[in-house]
Amino acid sequence: MSEDEAVASGYAQKVGERLRAVRKQKRLSLQAVEAESGFEFKASVLGAYERGERTISVPRLQRLARFYNVPVDQLLPKDGGGDSQATIDLRADDETVDVTAAGQAGRDRIVIDLTRLESLESPNRDLLGRYLRLIQVEREDFNGRVLTIRQDDLRSLATLFDTTPEAMRRHLDELGVRLHV
Repeated sequence: MSEDEAVASGYAQKVGERLRAVRKQKRLSLQAVEAESGFEFKASVLGAYERGERTISVPRLQRLARFYNVPVDQLLPKDGGGDSQATIDLRADDETVDVTAAGQAGRDRIVIDLTRLESLESPNRDLLGRYLRLIQVEREDFNGRVLTIRQDDLRSLATLFDTTPEAMRRHLDELGVRLHV
């Protein structure tokens, strides 16, 4: 194997690891991706991508990113060795909620129901959604159902909405997007 082939193989392996990580964050099996994509992404082929046995083309990577609803660059390995945040599961009413393991507790933890946000007709939905997607990209958190925001995030949101953090917290409650876990 030439040096170029070895580098390409190593990169394909890293891309595969990212593909698998995002798929698992979405809580999808290979078979679920196959079925939900209308058989565009065959389980066996996606598995080969994830194991680094096959190289995925750029157009196909873009389609997979659209399917996962993540920016395409999030399916590529990072240049630096920066650690992504660990996540833990909290059980609330038999529903799994992902929360970053940043040590947030009680009042500091604000868990946003992203699926509820998507269904809102509120004029604030787009601005709030854009800000929360930015946080998802920054934290590489693509479970797609919930997102935990920090007090600094709440302050930033309050500034965007020209209000106080406490009023923003109430607004999130009024919108019905804040989960109480």
